[in-house]
Amino acid sequence: MTRRDAEDEDHVDDVNAARDDDDDDDDDDEDVDHIWQVREIRLGVLSGVLLLAGFLLGRAGQEGWELGLSIAALVAGGATFVPETFEKLFKGKIGVDLLMTIGAAGATVLGQVEEAATLAFLYSLSEGLEEYSVAKTRKGLRALLDLVPREATVRRDGTELVVDPAELVVGDRMLVKPGERLATDGIVRAGRTALDTSAITGESMPVEAGPGDEVFAGAINGTGALEVEVTTTAENNSLARIVHIVESEQSRKGATQRLADKIAKPLVPGILIAAVLIAVLGAIVGDPGLWLQRALVVVVAASPCALAISVPVTVVASIGAASKHGVLVKGGAALETLGTVRTIALDKTGTLTRNEPVVIDVAAAPGHTREEVLSLAAALEARSEHPLARAILAAADTVPAAEAVEAVTGAGLTGTITGQVLRLGRPGWVEPGTLAADVTRMQQAGATAVLLEVDGAVIGAIGVRDELRPEAADVVADLRAQGYTVAMLTGDNATTAKALAADAGVTQVHADLRPEDKSRLVGQLRDSGRATAMVGDGVNDAPALATADLGVAMGAMGADVAIETADVALMGDDLRLLPGAFAHARRTRRIILQNVVLSLVLIAILIPLAFAGVLGLAAVVLVHEIAEVFVIANGVRAGRSKDLRTIAAPTAAPAATPVAAQS
Repeated sequence: MTRRDAEDEDHVDDVNAARDDDDDDDDDDEDVDHIWQVREIRLGVLSGVLLLAGFLLGRAGQEGWELGLSIAALVAGGATFVPETFEKLFKGKIGVDLLMTIGAAGATVLGQVEEAATLAFLYSLSEGLEEYSVAKTRKGLRALLDLVPREATVRRDGTELVVDPAELVVGDRMLVKPGERLATDGIVRAGRTALDTSAITGESMPVEAGPGDEVFAGAINGTGALEVEVTTTAENNSLARIVHIVESEQSRKGATQRLADKIAKPLVPGILIAAVLIAVLGAIVGDPGLWLQRALVVVVAASPCALAISVPVTVVASIGAASKHGVLVKGGAALETLGTVRTIALDKTGTLTRNEPVVIDVAAAPGHTREEVLSLAAALEARSEHPLARAILAAADTVPAAEAVEAVTGAGLTGTITGQVLRLGRPGWVEPGTLAADVTRMQQAGATAVLLEVDGAVIGAIGVRDELRPEAADVVADLRAQGYTVAMLTGDNATTAKALAADAGVTQVHADLRPEDKSRLVGQLRDSGRATAMVGDGVNDAPALATADLGVAMGAMGADVAIETADVALMGDDLRLLPGAFAHARRTRRIILQNVVLSLVLIAILIPLAFAGVLGLAAVVLVHEIAEVFVIANGVRAGRSKDLRTIAAPTAAPAATPVAAQS
């Protein structure tokens, strides 16, 4: 069992209970557009209106009307929490609403119906505000599904039909006109375009797409018409999976939320016991009615209402905001860990680099040109599937036809062109000769050098390197400026790793690593006492992602494995999502701590004031509910983080300038 599995099992009961409690609320969330649609708000306002009318009539000498309207106000407000209190009691659960029910019932028995009605009125409003804030933040998350158009055009049996996206089936040919959104995921079969995926990944730069490329629901087509083969149904497309995962994971509780639970659970029965002691001992030494009243006020004063709602509202708002900007955070535990991370381990290939090798250097022997070297090398590489082949083919202006091309395993390629015998491969299989210094220079720059030999004589060397992402150096500098320790982990050789790390500004470099080595190193970083995040592709780096305190998957859009294995998934490929996600989580954690501290301080102040009789029932309730409104408003701020701005177009990285042909 992994460490994370053990942690998850610790909270299974809490998660299941939270999901059970939220099922009905989730169904209602879909319809909440305005605050008046929340039942608790409507009943709370009704209670307030009845209470005010009774107060005014009482001042006019109509005591009968005042009592009747106060009772009606009590019933309207109590309807929002009293039935739920008894339902929980039947299940053996004790919560904050039990304290409020006892307070209201006790005040009524003592003849303080107006105070009981005031408690019900204020508590119903706070419950309504909590429900509204959670519903709105969840609805904001589900708004991702609104990115799917209401209709899609498909070609079936040679006929174009307009259908509801829910009617799309795998294998359909979907026709996407310029400016339209994609209704579901698929693979381009015809046409070329630039897709706007900013609403999904947070990246503002258009993504080029052509035949064979995978495209995702919600992306906006550019100027070219596309024919897309549907690969998943509407209910299972990438957007639907994101929403489902986030909603199912939101009930995973973070450390601070578990702390709030640990405080609240024993606090409720402890308050009830203390109240009984106050009432009994007070009756022995003084006026029984007076001390019973104070016991009830203490019950209400000590109720951890704000503490109970302070974390959930903040977590839901924060996760919803992050998902809108291409950062998928899987629950409160992941969110809080994201805010405590101080060491970041970055995979090299595909994370710091583009995972797209390019030619950065070409050296030609005397009597030959750069163009000649690239052209002859491309003639052999045209028959190869090696990753370096694409880089050389892209750099060559012309590609002559080669014959008898054969691959030599672990070495290179051989072939002939117009009777000339060519060999292209690694140093050692092809001797560098006069180009030895050039090969050394390429390798020191972190490039893979390949040599071209014609009729037994070396005529050129080509340096190919997987280049850094243009934003990599700025992101690393930003993270280090914020106090993070940044390390690079890679299976590449030490020379290449150190060269790229130097360009990126990373000082801690670990190279020649197998997947299990990465996992071991991440474990060492984690055990050093600083929370550690591993950032990788979510597939090859799965062991390290699981070992880290927090696993972050890059470029996870549409990758089920990445989304499922990582705690946080960056849906786009722009590294600048990373510091924004960390800053957002730190800010959220500060808001959570503010709410928890405020809630505990409030209880600590109100209990002695209630016990001493300084504050009455109505005053205590008013202070509590004002505090609840404050923590809800403060928590909702987590959904408006400026750190999660849509990232701008990346600054152009300096182009790799090939060394001039040597003569």
